[in-house]
Amino acid sequence: MILLDTTVLVYAKGQDHALREPCRELIQAIAERRIEATTTVEVVQEFVHVRARHRDRSDAAALGRDYAELLSPLLNVTAQDLTNGLALFERTQDLGAFDAVLAASVARNGISAVVSADRGFARVPEISHVVPDRDGLSTLLTM
Repeated sequence: MILLDTTVLVYAKGQDHALREPCRELIQAIAERRIEATTTVEVVQEFVHVRARHRDRSDAAALGRDYAELLSPLLNVTAQDLTNGLALFERTQDLGAFDAVLAASVARNGISAVVSADRGFARVPEISHVVPDRDGLSTLLTM
């Protein structure tokens, strides 16, 4: 089981970008059940927020619902994840607070990898990080 960060969802539905096609292929592989994946309510919420800045709110909400369905059951972030994530945030300079809490939840749940374009995850030794580029997609398809 892998966990998708917001960046994957955004790039898969966004404008032309070097990561757009690999992210789209990853979403397709998940839809075809070749890869088992999840995310969190918070990630879907963040995606909808970002999407709504550039598109209609109805479009953003519909895509958020689609992602929630595709990636269900969603991973629950707990109060302990918040505590552990804030400690991780304090000691990891390149990791934002949101991502630190997400990393803590990934570690607690034994998720095999977090897939994100945010390279701050690579600084967390408790988790495996995969960049959603061509090489990362190849890695995920052979896991």
